[in-house]
Amino acid sequence: MSDARAFLASGDIAGLIRHLRFNADGMELGEVARLMAGAAAMSGFDDMQEAATAVAVQQEPQQLYDFGYACIERGIAFLAIPALTRALEMLPDEPLLLLELVSALERENRHADAVAVLEPRVDALEPWPARYLLAHNALFAGDLARAEHEAGRLPVPDDQVWLPARDRLARMITRGQVVRGVSPLDATDLRGWHFVLGGSFVLTLSPYGFDAGMTGRFAYTADGFPACRRSLDRLRLVLDAAGRRPTSVGLLPDRSSRVLGLAAARLLGLPAEPFAPGRPDVLAVAYDLNETDVETLHERAEGQVLFEHATCWTEPPAVSADVTGFLHQVAKSPWGEQLRVSDDGQPETVPPDERPEEELAAEIIAADPHEDEEGDGATPPDPDERLVAFARAVGGRWLTGPRDMVHSPGPVPSSRFA
Repeated sequence: MSDARAFLASGDIAGLIRHLRFNADGMELGEVARLMAGAAAMSGFDDMQEAATAVAVQQEPQQLYDFGYACIERGIAFLAIPALTRALEMLPDEPLLLLELVSALERENRHADAVAVLEPRVDALEPWPARYLLAHNALFAGDLARAEHEAGRLPVPDDQVWLPARDRLARMITRGQVVRGVSPLDATDLRGWHFVLGGSFVLTLSPYGFDAGMTGRFAYTADGFPACRRSLDRLRLVLDAAGRRPTSVGLLPDRSSRVLGLAAARLLGLPAEPFAPGRPDVLAVAYDLNETDVETLHERAEGQVLFEHATCWTEPPAVSADVTGFLHQVAKSPWGEQLRVSDDGQPETVPPDERPEEELAAEIIAADPHEDEEGDGATPPDPDERLVAFARAVGGRWLTGPRDMVHSPGPVPSSRFA
């Protein structure tokens, strides 16, 4: 507790939140509330300060709900879960408390826990949203059969606001039905589940830490020209396997995407032109969708394919790419500022590579795609033939529906670093 108070006393609100993420479950709720009241006062969050102050004094359902709601709204849903759980214990039949708790659990990617709190209550509640949420969370927890069962019991929603959610769930389940015939869909099947949940192919699995918590995703990675070339080579394999023939490459406005787009155009023998949203049969190339304008990418034109080389899995982009090079928490582009170890063993910062975009694209084309791909040996072999076979098997369910954002990593866990 002294550590938490020290963070607050020093004004280190970020440090306090990190501390609470790992320690709040073992703390008394009133003390957590007092800490958050102080943090909210320093941050100017009047809603949080009022709700936390109330819980520090009295922990009845209304106060607990208000505190949980404020935590969710302020992006610290993990602190909402104990308060809302206690409130639901007091009023077990109150749907508002249940749905708010499910919302908090979803934001923390605790989908199995969401299923557990919904399951005994769902029959007494309106199916939209209760049974929909049960099916959705069952799927994201890795239980495709349960998701199918619950989705099959859903009536047509009376309120049309639920139609996009219904259609999205149906697309995910349909993809799952195809994928489970060719891939295990277990807790290590990153490529399979990534396609089920987002309709996207993952081209490369991280060769580091697969059996030590990463399961195919990167934490921090300094990207290189060989990895860019490897992504483009594997992109071509997927396009060929799925029978897709883009007629041009669409260049997105940011520098990194233009560099990669020019390289893709050269490698595929296609013309490159500024991206136009309504143009058919375009391969839109992004380096990292969090670094470019995605407003026009949610809906796809006929034959359009969106490729993203470096996809952040901890802060997913607002649209899901149709093809992802690799999944990372932090990635540094080959031409951006880099951190390296000098000859004398000291860390040093390398400034950005300011060469023209065409020259950087040429270096991608000239790179050896197999350089630095060995890793630690723990990642299962992933030869080109396996990727091609997967793409051929599921390609009929690719490029369907809008490019919805996928907030959760789903059933395949990876270690996340603060």
